[in-house]
Amino acid sequence: MNMPRILISAPRSGEGKTTVTCGILQALMNRGLKLSAFKSGPDYIDPMFHKKIINADSHNMDLFFVDESMARGIFSKYAKDSDFSVIEGAMGYYDGLGGISHRASAYEVSKTLTAPVILTINARGASLSLGALIKGFKEFRKDSNIAGIILNKCPKMLYEKFAGTLEEETGIPIIGYLPEKKEIAIESRHLGLVTTGEQKDLKEKIMVLAEEIEKSIDLDKLIAIGNSAPEIKGELPPIRPMYRPGPKIAVAMDEAFCFYYDENLDILKELGGELIDISPLNDAEIPENIDALYIGGGYPELYADKLSKNKSMLKSIKNAADKGMPVFAECGGFLYLNASLEGTDSTEYPMAGVFSKRAYKTEKLQRFGYISLISNEDNILVKKGESINAHEFHYWDTEENGRSFIAEKPFSNRQYECIIAEKNIFAGFPHLYFYGNIEFAKGFIKSAYEFHEKRIKNE
Repeated sequence: MNMPRILISAPRSGEGKTTVTCGILQALMNRGLKLSAFKSGPDYIDPMFHKKIINADSHNMDLFFVDESMARGIFSKYAKDSDFSVIEGAMGYYDGLGGISHRASAYEVSKTLTAPVILTINARGASLSLGALIKGFKEFRKDSNIAGIILNKCPKMLYEKFAGTLEEETGIPIIGYLPEKKEIAIESRHLGLVTTGEQKDLKEKIMVLAEEIEKSIDLDKLIAIGNSAPEIKGELPPIRPMYRPGPKIAVAMDEAFCFYYDENLDILKELGGELIDISPLNDAEIPENIDALYIGGGYPELYADKLSKNKSMLKSIKNAADKGMPVFAECGGFLYLNASLEGTDSTEYPMAGVFSKRAYKTEKLQRFGYISLISNEDNILVKKGESINAHEFHYWDTEENGRSFIAEKPFSNRQYECIIAEKNIFAGFPHLYFYGNIEFAKGFIKSAYEFHEKRIKNE
């Protein structure tokens, strides 16, 4: 299928690719294009940001989680009905696993999806020297796919003076620039926005950014570069409902719990699950006739006081777990299931008490990065020996992180035990991506349906 697309990357983090990506998405939307967005890498924040602020359908594209064939299938699934797709790279263009490989890098994503690359470069304090940088990135790999350059933090006068020279020296089109203005810069703090007031202010900022981009970046040329992408073929393994009607799964979804891969939720629905959003912050209890509970990551530490005061919900979750309801909790959801959680104010707040231990904050990231998980025992998701690639990112820790899985770090001999997968519970810090091994999603649906059958029988 012919799916126009570009990938926006940069030589390193902090060059402005998020600002450029969001501005381009909004500018293209202002032109009436139907867009899809993707983020290379495992983080939830940028796709959530794209959806909340720009209203663009956004998904992850991670080549550690899935292989190239699966990646093309995921892209095709979510981009096929769009006029144009924008993929935002992570870190520097060639930066991949462990800092010693381009595996899972934005470069590998561009190769896998045959996506032309727009390289965003911070032009502050340089002029002709940028040519050496551009040429180096173009020639570092023969199939770099770099098709255009945007100069960020570049004055209009300087751009008009030497953009043509850079094109002649590098052979790559310089398609525009962004001047350095506070009113259009997206800072890193914006990406973790949780308040509606801040979101409203940022939407206004992005509209101003899009107007600036219409003036300073050749969007017609950018669209032409995207249209030059070759046809892409991708298929996913068939996913069909396992049960009709399927089990009802309550999904914690509010300001405290908002880190979910949309692809995971889609797979659960395609397998027959009926997903029902609940709010541990605001709802009194789990709805009746629920067959499983999914509590994702998020910001429970920011809302520890309010979560703790909602005693009826805490009791409802503890009772459901005690009665055998399958509970799948990742990272922030895992913190919530403990006996107590230390908030950002250093106060310990009572939590659900599914586990008897405390969750507490630390001064640095704990066990950060990609891991491969191997099951030590049968559990509600998979059998012993099944594996899936995952990711951890958390400053908080707990007194007991579980021993049900072995986690292995890539390009390292480091291993550690993690995840509490006992009886009807699967809880731990790793974030799973179901397309990496769909058996994990099928196992959750199966466990939920079995609980449904027992519940119906006992009514």
